[in-house]
Amino acid sequence: MSREEMATILEEIALLLELKDENPFKTKAYRAGAETVRSFPDDIVALAAANELKGVKGIGEALRDKLHEMATTGTLAFHTNLRAEFPSGLFELFELQGLGAKKIKTLHRDLSITSIADLKQACIENRIAGTPGFGEKTQKNLLEAITHRESHVGIFRLGTVAHVVEDLLQQLREHPDALRVAACGSYRRAKETVHDIDLLVATAAPAELTAYFTSLHGIQKVLAHGETKASVILDNGLQCDLRAVSNTQFPFALQYFSGSKEHNVALRQLALRKGWSLNEYDFTQVRDDAAPLPNVHEEKDIYQALGLQFIEPELRENLGEIEAAQEGTLPRLVEWSNLRGTFHNHTTESDGKNSLEEMAAAAQELGLQYLGIADHSKSSFQARGLHEDRLLQQVALIRELNAHDKNFKIFAGSEVDILKDGTLDYSDDLLSQLDYCVASVHNLFSLSEEDMTKRIIRAMENEHVTMLGHLTGRLLLKRESYAVNHSKIIDCAAETRTVIELNCNPMRLDMDWRWWHRARDKGVLCSINPDAHATAQLQFLHFGARLARKGWLRRDDVINTFSLEKITAWLQQPKAQR
Repeated sequence: MSREEMATILEEIALLLELKDENPFKTKAYRAGAETVRSFPDDIVALAAANELKGVKGIGEALRDKLHEMATTGTLAFHTNLRAEFPSGLFELFELQGLGAKKIKTLHRDLSITSIADLKQACIENRIAGTPGFGEKTQKNLLEAITHRESHVGIFRLGTVAHVVEDLLQQLREHPDALRVAACGSYRRAKETVHDIDLLVATAAPAELTAYFTSLHGIQKVLAHGETKASVILDNGLQCDLRAVSNTQFPFALQYFSGSKEHNVALRQLALRKGWSLNEYDFTQVRDDAAPLPNVHEEKDIYQALGLQFIEPELRENLGEIEAAQEGTLPRLVEWSNLRGTFHNHTTESDGKNSLEEMAAAAQELGLQYLGIADHSKSSFQARGLHEDRLLQQVALIRELNAHDKNFKIFAGSEVDILKDGTLDYSDDLLSQLDYCVASVHNLFSLSEEDMTKRIIRAMENEHVTMLGHLTGRLLLKRESYAVNHSKIIDCAAETRTVIELNCNPMRLDMDWRWWHRARDKGVLCSINPDAHATAQLQFLHFGARLARKGWLRRDDVINTFSLEKITAWLQQPKAQR
């Protein structure tokens, strides 16, 4: 059983318990357990099988026993028995906007609805409108939600939605009654994929703002429109919700709707200890002996009132940031403006769209001091990989260009294929003539986790491999990761002084942010690389900075924050001494 299967089972248990009207704290415990399983930095399946999860935060004795059962048997009797009480198609209904456990239970009990197909037919036959708790408008909305689900998958890459979100924010800022505007939710937290977008505006004229929002360009359909809330479907199928609040409420709403849910629960618990209730509108006293209510003008004031350092949005996943903020040990996160250069970029010599000179000029326009060129090696024939003679010609051209510009430098590298046995596509003699080397897997993705891990580790042990490219080979929403043991790779990187790339192409965002904290603590350095195949793709570095922050990375953890002088000296050192 995989990590993801474990988490899915725990989430299904939470849904089933909701349908049974079980204790909500029990339901929340299973949801929290699912997130813990997904984000756990080590091999949680192996640890669960060995029954070695005692003391892990978020995993109590009961959950520990269930994880052990799943890891050792591949099933969970509690889940199987619970599931048998309900039709399997009932889970689909939770995916529809406006349907929670109570309404689904009513639909199942009164109309024998067990799936979205059943619900769609009931809407068409006008049977929903007469059901207690439902009306004609609800029925119409449900039918539209079903139609929307059928035509849109509903998950979008961060890079796909970024320009849309920023455009909407800019349009909202242009309204004269908009005082403060922000994006919230998983977008603000820099999750690699998002399901919808939450926007927030502070205004003294909420009805005017929601009306204005529903009239903006790029909107396909208005789902809901009220005085303080509006929901729309954009032309790309993305749902976008706007909430209009007062300027006083804005900091609270910004914090609350940014999430994550688990982070917010932890904050509310801290507030209760002070005798306060914290919600999306304000602090309120709930005990006679409560501390005086704080003055809150900005989001940071909420954290300060709770005795915390300000926690950057990217870290708000309840993965240790609360404890670090209490202790005053939160890191100062890397920023986009800290980047001085980057590596892993392609030109027309392999499968890039722009020449070496064009890529260098674009990097300088972006304000970078250096650019690494890493065209494909010869085994990547589909990408016009360079044979040895062509690579040496490119190296000579780079040296010539560098001789004419002392303020900007091009580093000569290669993205070298890791072959099946872990050897590299070029000889050590050739690799020694390069400034650096990115080693990547580009084929044979079906190897077992053990074999793939050994393959990559052998490559990392080569003294000429500077960094490991796109660790898992994933293409978000298109291709799953190949099996690889992150923990062993990170340990090997620490031992061999191999840099791990944060490939910030929005299709990849690989290595995943959930592993960077562990890598950082092991002393593994990161290189934020756009894997740019065109000049415009150098802009992907913005996503890289956001994901690096989400991984708790500091400026000194990222090699492309080094100055030109420092990175030049660093690359010239033997790998073992870096």
